[in-house]
Amino acid sequence: MRRLPVDPAVPRRRLGRLGLILAQFLVLSLFAVLIGRLWYLQVPMADHYRELAVANHHQELVVPATRGQILDAAGRPLVNNRTELIVSADYHELQRMDDGGEKVLSDLSEVLDIPLEKLQQRMRLCGPEVERPCWPGSPYQPVTLAEDVEGPLALQIMEKSDDFPGITAQAHAVREYPQGEHAGQMLGYLQPVTQEELDAREELRTGFTGVDQVGRDGLEAVYDKELRGTPGLRTLGVNNHGEVMDVISEELPVAGRHLITHMDIEVQKAAEKALAEGMAGARPKYKADSGAAVVLDVTNGGVVAMASMPTYDPSIWQGGIDQKTFDEMLSEEAGEPLLSRAVQGTYPPGSTFKVSSLSAAVENGYSLRSTYACPGSVTLAGQSYENYAGAGQGSITLKQAIVASCNTVFYNFGYQMWLKDGGLHPDGDPDEAMAEMARGYGFGSPTGVDLPYETGGRIPDREWKRTFWEETREANCARAEDGYPDIAESNPSHAAYLKQLAHEHCVEGFEWRANEAVNFAIGQGDVLVSPLQLAAAYAAIANGGTLYEPRVAKALVSADGSQVEPIEPTVKQEVPVSDETIRYLQEALTEVTRSGTGGGAFGDFPQDQVAVAGKTGSADAEQRQVSSWFASYAPADDPRYAVVVLVSQGGTGGETAAPIASNIYKAIYGLGGGKELLPGGKPYSDLPTVRTDGSIDPLER
Repeated sequence: MRRLPVDPAVPRRRLGRLGLILAQFLVLSLFAVLIGRLWYLQVPMADHYRELAVANHHQELVVPATRGQILDAAGRPLVNNRTELIVSADYHELQRMDDGGEKVLSDLSEVLDIPLEKLQQRMRLCGPEVERPCWPGSPYQPVTLAEDVEGPLALQIMEKSDDFPGITAQAHAVREYPQGEHAGQMLGYLQPVTQEELDAREELRTGFTGVDQVGRDGLEAVYDKELRGTPGLRTLGVNNHGEVMDVISEELPVAGRHLITHMDIEVQKAAEKALAEGMAGARPKYKADSGAAVVLDVTNGGVVAMASMPTYDPSIWQGGIDQKTFDEMLSEEAGEPLLSRAVQGTYPPGSTFKVSSLSAAVENGYSLRSTYACPGSVTLAGQSYENYAGAGQGSITLKQAIVASCNTVFYNFGYQMWLKDGGLHPDGDPDEAMAEMARGYGFGSPTGVDLPYETGGRIPDREWKRTFWEETREANCARAEDGYPDIAESNPSHAAYLKQLAHEHCVEGFEWRANEAVNFAIGQGDVLVSPLQLAAAYAAIANGGTLYEPRVAKALVSADGSQVEPIEPTVKQEVPVSDETIRYLQEALTEVTRSGTGGGAFGDFPQDQVAVAGKTGSADAEQRQVSSWFASYAPADDPRYAVVVLVSQGGTGGETAAPIASNIYKAIYGLGGGKELLPGGKPYSDLPTVRTDGSIDPLER
């Protein structure tokens, strides 16, 4: 059979058609994949890429709000703001540089004329092992390197930003303290926000501007949220080079509210002046190492003045504080000026405490109409107790016991009430009337003042004694075994006494003994109160028995004056004393400054114009000189102000504290030829006017 010839072009044409089909299929497949991908990007992933696009072309900036001012009752500035140029560094950007930012800081040092070492110190993050100056704020906020920079220098840094990577220069509002060191502890200060605060406080975290500061003490800390205001938010449109094209949206910041206080800056200055001069006058006879003076409005608990010595100027915190100054602020040698003696200091109150002891005795069976023996000394539970200077008064009334400050009357009260409770071994729950009355006057717990770090003082009783024994027993038992070899070398008899005492505390230290109850009755022993607690207690006696929580703040006012929020007085409790006993105390205290222990200090005081009621106190503490107290209120017939003065290691109450209080009253009422600081003896009843433009119109008299 003959084969037909095959055309060689036929299979080539078939292969060509097959290749074309495959190519078409491949193209169609690619189109399908592309279409699927486009659908995926434009539909399921649309929101995601929309957010990325916005992030790439929009920049959100948090705009800080202006912090509110702190004003006295008349509207005079205690703390306000001013604007200055600051130079800051991005901590992380400098750290990422090969040399840790040394060249940048070196160049900056030449421009600012600040030593390189100082700039490097400020770049360090504060910590337990890092000395000041250092950066106490968060590493994620700009680190302040220089404050109050001159305009041309700041402009030079901004114009040559490429030469100073990580460095910025900008206007910044800073706190100003126009009154200097006056009321320093009460006002407080600001410091940069720490990372811990950012983590803990949502209002800081959500509105963090990078240059925020937070109140660290005083009113700045307590009212930080109100003073801070609300930051704004500005959304900017930027191109791919980071250049700002326009402002897309803007929420303006809301300035912080102004805080108007009960304080009168002129009375504050007068109280500080009287306290400083009185302490200086007590030296060199006494150490007079610290002191406090408190002026309260007895009708509402308003804090008119609160002096504490030594004091300091809050402006020292601005721009960082060097280690030497910081150590001095905390040192005992400098008197620990950061500590407010009025709020945080606690001391035995001495005879000023007798108003509480008398109240406890009368409310528990002792008569206001009886007389009581006031010998020069008494022996109770085998121990002798004496009056001041050993003077006896014979048989006297309770009024005379207050006026002459007869200790032996109160020693007996303390002892008899201790026996009534069962002495060393009570049967059931003892009444502990002395301690309960002290708590009724507000002692032993914080007053509730709107200032931070307030102490509660101490009112000892049987429960406290047992707790204290449990906490110290191990140490006392060790001392009872080992003794005091360090003391024995120089004073063997004293070391032997301390060893015996340690043995007693080890074995029987939980017992509430007669001597403790006796000393309690005259404000000695383990009783501790603050000057503010004592002022609140005497204000309660003055107003008829209402114990107020002291308040520094009087009102919060918006920056444009449109909103006013009064801060109403807060009653802590009513003193558990009858009206009759309150009136009796008022009569007795009025006589103290006329013929009693305060008579010498008020000998030249015009009591026919303003009568003062008060009580002196002289408090002893082991290995310390006697501390001087005077607690009072005036006018005695129509009380308005309570004034309490303490001078630690300042002598007796009549010789140091009472004259200081006398000078404060003279300043308030303009007695003795001085200017009347509070005309008519009344505080400002109205609030200063905050105008719509933000200016403040102070009150006039």
